[in-house]
Amino acid sequence: MTDAAVATSGLTKRFGQQVAVSAVDLLVPRGAVYGFLGPNGSGKTTTIRMLLGLIQSTSGRIEVLGQSMPEGAGRALPRVGALVEGPAFHPYLSGRANLRRLDAADRYADPRTTGARIEAALDRVGLGAAATKRYRAYSLGMRQRLAIAAALLGPRDLLVLDEPTNGLDPQGTREVRHLIASLADEGTTVLVSSHLLSEVEQVCSHIGVMHVGRLVAQGPVAEVRSGAAPRARVETDQGDAAARVMREIGLTDVLMESGNVSGTLGQVAPEKVVAALVNDGVPVMGFAVQRPSLEDLFVSLTGEGFDVSG
Repeated sequence: MTDAAVATSGLTKRFGQQVAVSAVDLLVPRGAVYGFLGPNGSGKTTTIRMLLGLIQSTSGRIEVLGQSMPEGAGRALPRVGALVEGPAFHPYLSGRANLRRLDAADRYADPRTTGARIEAALDRVGLGAAATKRYRAYSLGMRQRLAIAAALLGPRDLLVLDEPTNGLDPQGTREVRHLIASLADEGTTVLVSSHLLSEVEQVCSHIGVMHVGRLVAQGPVAEVRSGAAPRARVETDQGDAAARVMREIGLTDVLMESGNVSGTLGQVAPEKVVAALVNDGVPVMGFAVQRPSLEDLFVSLTGEGFDVSG
């Protein structure tokens, strides 16, 4: 379909009469950090599981690293690292021993480099000092780090991380963010789902937003955000008069708060707002154009707050 790291066409998944994913055309460019967002039950994790061949699609096409799935899974998946739906390890083994067992089960892994690759993965996620501790003694955050280390045991062209900062403290979250950025700098494509919009804004180059099984927005972050209308915010002590003038010149969704009036600009030039207010004798003590945040955009696309696990 494309030279993208991940591409789908009409991807659909039904469970009986329920349509979990409906005609999704996903496009993850090579080298991108793609934030995959969606509220509970949106079909996000189901889509990821189809991409990795964990479940079969009802219809549609999937390509991962240029290979049609699931036919090309044997060629594509050895170049893919994944963390999906939480880590699962042997509780009585140490972190290092768990990684050694996983590596031994990978027929594509080179046993001559096992030790070096395991140590490198542990160090990269900050678990070098806890490598000998048993998994059952790990905190939730440490378990999440170990799962990311498992995904990094071999060289990866694509990394798929489903809620990678789950259970991490703010410092751990920052470290994962820097890790994702460094992987992208090295040429790895990263597909990451997250409920932390501020983290997504800082690290992702592209986003896709799922809602009720459909992909409702997709593209570079700046491009997607530009589709949401900016708002003009006026600081004044004559709120009623300011709101009237703003409506008269074409602003919509005008709202009054304590000392502030705001409205969606639409096609109205920002400078026209100030001029109209001054001409009408409305004092303007402050003026700003507010660009919608990623959270504002998400709410406008889905009509609900951001609480992702679906």
